[in-house]
Amino acid sequence: MNQKDKNLFYILLFIAMIGWGASWVNAKVLSAYINEFEMIFIRYTITVLSMIPIVYYMKLSFKIDWKSLLLALLTSLVFILYLKYYFLGTKLGTASLGGAFVTTLVPIITFLMLVLLGSKKLVKKDVFALFLGAIGVLTILDLWNTPFEDFFNEANIYFVIAAFSWASLTILSSKSTRVSPIIFTFYLYIITVVIDVLFFVDFSKIQVESFDNIFWLNIFIITIVASTFSNTIYFLGVEKLGTAEVSSFIFLVPFSTIILSVIFLEEELKLSMIVGTVLTIVAVKILNNISFRSRNKESDG
Repeated sequence: MNQKDKNLFYILLFIAMIGWGASWVNAKVLSAYINEFEMIFIRYTITVLSMIPIVYYMKLSFKIDWKSLLLALLTSLVFILYLKYYFLGTKLGTASLGGAFVTTLVPIITFLMLVLLGSKKLVKKDVFALFLGAIGVLTILDLWNTPFEDFFNEANIYFVIAAFSWASLTILSSKSTRVSPIIFTFYLYIITVVIDVLFFVDFSKIQVESFDNIFWLNIFIITIVASTFSNTIYFLGVEKLGTAEVSSFIFLVPFSTIILSVIFLEEELKLSMIVGTVLTIVAVKILNNISFRSRNKESDG
């Protein structure tokens, strides 16, 4: 890939990460219109439909083997759990806290799970990184200035469940190697919608008459931008640039959530949240040996 194409991907990845960050703000706004299961139905029905032309454009096959399909089924159950508590935590808490707390906690939990599963070995630098990450997470939650009884509030508990759910989902979805990540995600979304409709959505309670322009604007961003566009660009980025290089862009997500929450939701910008996010990002960088500098490829062709 030549430098011009790389620069284009960098711009697209930047926009994609802003889209992921914005989804927390969108969820907060949408929580005034619909519940968590209605959000899952509307968001991922639209996302699935919008992914179809992308799959055709990229000339990918819709075929999926039975093992990957069963894995998508199992992953969808964890995905629904994540979406439920991500939505409820954001509804009861703040979008900025959720975006900063969950997105920085997930890679730390994922690393610990892989250690327990025997997929990773714990070395001295990892112990330091985990300690630093713990300090960062507690700083994001402003433990130092929060009464103990308020620390374990409902929103914080929901965010922790969401983080553990997403870490589990990350490990499960990584087991799918026979199909394109985009195709696996496509079927994951379809199965998620089907399960959601069969067991959780009560269509008679959806108040369609309340869906105004603000609702549809946020639906557009959380589906077309945050789900379809951002996921596609991320997967393409991993394919074109490599996981190590693309991973550094993910650190834009918590900061974009914080900034957008301050701008559009008028949430308070806390120094503790910024400092905690920085500490946790440094911890994740150490754990995963992520470099913030672009690595020279053997070929730019």
